Formats: sequence, structure tokens, C-alpha cells
Amino acid sequence: MKKMLLVALCSLLVACGFQLRGTASLPFEKIYVSAPEGHPIGAELRRAIQSGSNTLVLDNSQDTEATLQIISAVNSKNLLSVSGSGRVREFQLHYQTSFRLTDEKGRKLIPTSKITVTRVIPFSDSLVLAKQSEERMLVREMRSDSIQQIIRWLEKVQLQ
Repeated sequence: MKKMLLVALCSLLVACGFQLRGTASLPFEKIYVSAPEGHPIGAELRRAIQSGSNTLVLDNSQDTEATLQIISAVNSKNLLSVSGSGRVREFQLHYQTSFRLTDEKGRKLIPTSKITVTRVIPFSDSLVLAKQSEERMLVREMRSDSIQQIIRWLEKVQLQ
């Protein structure tokens, strides 16, 4: 009975089109990633490319086919709504990444582009510490989402 249930669940997953992300097929063998000094997006992007594709991430731009430059990665928080008594109810978090990709000759493969990820976080005065922790977690998640979007952009690049 358990085996039949397991087979039925697996067949439902296959039927809905679910599949693991797998490796990214980037059109170059070697890439250099330049990011703002000390910003976590640089290290996380290098790690994601290295582990999620067959592309080698080098420490300098010599002998690479492409250079990915992270121009900026900024997160901000805006007030979204307040209650009738003037208390904050929700914030909106924004994470914006600006990047460009050039080849070894300096030609633009991807012109300066922006990725913006937005999340809404409810707020409560009685749960300030928990909400601060949730906000940090959401910022990490938004950074990860923007990294995955950059990798998808890289997959679509046509080398000449």
C-alpha cells in the first residue's frame, strides 16, 4: 500500500512538470566576477556559478571569456501601510542589483541592467526582535533570488 502511494505521488510530481533546477549551461568556460568590496553578493554569486554550472570562476579578468560586474546591490525599506492610530502595519523591502557583462575585448554582452526584488513584511510593535530577524532572512532570500535571475540572464547570452 505504501509503495503504491509513493508511486502515485511520484507520478503526480512528474505529471505537473516538476523537475530539479540542475546545472546552468553558461556559454563560456571562464568568467571573472567583480563586485563591491565586502558585499556578500560577490562571494555568493561566485559560489552559485561555480557550483551550479561547468563555468570556472577566476580571481582576475585575464584569460577569461567574460567579466560580470556587479555595479551595485542595495536594499531599502519603505513604509507601506499604517493603522488608523498611526502605528506601522507593513513595510516593503526592496533589493536592487545593477550589473553588466562584457567579453574579453570589452564589448557589452549584457548592457547595464537592473534586477529589483520586492517583498512585503508585516510589522508588530510587540514582535520587534522577531521582525528584525525576519527582515534579515528576507534580504538574504531576495539576494539569492537576484543571483538566480542574473544566472538566467547569463544563460541567454549569445557569444559572437
